[in-house]
Amino acid sequence: MTIESVVPVTSAARVSTVGSRIPQWARSFGVQIIAALIIGLGLGLLAKYSGSTQENPTGLGATLKIIGSSYVSLLQAAVVPLIFTAVVSSIANLRQVSNAAKLAWNTLLWFAITALVAVMIGIGLGVLIRPGAGTGMAESGEYSGRTGDWWAFLIGLFPKNFLGLGASTSVVDGTATTNISFNVLQILVIAIVVGIAALKVGKSAEPFLNLNASALVVIQKVLWWIIRVAPLGTIGLIGNAVAVYGWDTMGSLGKFAVTIYIGLVLVLFVVYPILIKSHGLSVKQYYSGVWPAVQLAFVSRSSIGTLPLTQRVTERSLGVPRAYASFAVPLGATTKMDGCAAIYPAVAAIFVAQFFGIQLDLTQYLLIVLVSVLGSAATAGTTGAVVMLTLTLSTLGLPLAGVGLLLAIDPIIDMGRTAVNVAGQALVPTIVAKRQGILDEKLYNAPRTSQPFTDDAVESTPSELVDEKA
Repeated sequence: MTIESVVPVTSAARVSTVGSRIPQWARSFGVQIIAALIIGLGLGLLAKYSGSTQENPTGLGATLKIIGSSYVSLLQAAVVPLIFTAVVSSIANLRQVSNAAKLAWNTLLWFAITALVAVMIGIGLGVLIRPGAGTGMAESGEYSGRTGDWWAFLIGLFPKNFLGLGASTSVVDGTATTNISFNVLQILVIAIVVGIAALKVGKSAEPFLNLNASALVVIQKVLWWIIRVAPLGTIGLIGNAVAVYGWDTMGSLGKFAVTIYIGLVLVLFVVYPILIKSHGLSVKQYYSGVWPAVQLAFVSRSSIGTLPLTQRVTERSLGVPRAYASFAVPLGATTKMDGCAAIYPAVAAIFVAQFFGIQLDLTQYLLIVLVSVLGSAATAGTTGAVVMLTLTLSTLGLPLAGVGLLLAIDPIIDMGRTAVNVAGQALVPTIVAKRQGILDEKLYNAPRTSQPFTDDAVESTPSELVDEKA
């Protein structure tokens, strides 16, 4: 009789044994997300055809909605401390970089260049495909939502309190509900000011910067725990979208949706590869590195919610130095929106004009370009592009009732928009790092790990996230 036959197997040993029996491919984050997409689609269709609606959801529909919204809430709850600590730390780290100002300028410049290309593609598709011509839809009435304007945007940059928080109270059926919101752009402004002030103070600010750096590590640890349950959140998000809207909502707006997705595909799989290849980098390595973040962005519909994962793949898979990535990626998550703030408003504005029989002139097309390139920060902190769309329509003098025409299919379109946003937010820091000679090309070209986001991801070194070949 062996010792092993006498000594009972511990729970940890059982878990280890079970884990070792799971195929390597099944432990891949990407495979888990894809599986969750399929499961969510199936459950969503089951809920829809069993009578679940947005107003009267069935038990399954309500469960999917709660799972999805709860997961997004978890991600968003960490946004404020993440952006504040990450930006302050990044500014502090930039003191060790000799060309910090040049890096910041080049980042903003490439944000503008890629946005310009994206909006030109949107305008071209809108003119060529004419998605708003002959739709036959009735006008949905005046849209009573927020109207974007430049003064409101500029005033909104100035925070009313330290955390950029706001509160609104609504009364429904005699019950008052208070909702707390935050303005990500204001938080970014606050963090930049605090970070610069800490640099100016010098040695006396070291305790504060050390505390901030420690807080960032703790927040990242919590965020990776949240990321680990992303497949569960995916099931709820996709399932609820299908149960509420269904694929038949494309209907009469199908042409518009197809036009948007053609533009997104062109940017994601044509423009981005050209930029990558022109800088001497592997297209395959870029997509294999950024794909986990793109997948999560697709289902969460939130660049901010995906921010921790975007920053991690930019550093650990694409080889962008942490000091620079922790500055560029959070900035990109609030202002770099090739999907929401370039392609979408361009096509949508042309759609609305065609729907109402309004002829756009050259000046108005130029305004679309200007608003899309310079006004993308207006989308900061929002899931969806309604604010950016109203800003574009009001600048062009187009009927704001057009916004109401597009809201029904916005969740489905927003999935693709956000995926492109996140891909661009990782692309620009990679390009700038390459151009400035600070990109870790060995890490960029390294074989990808099948499970890149482990529990000890915060403490592990980049080399530990590369597969060891047997």
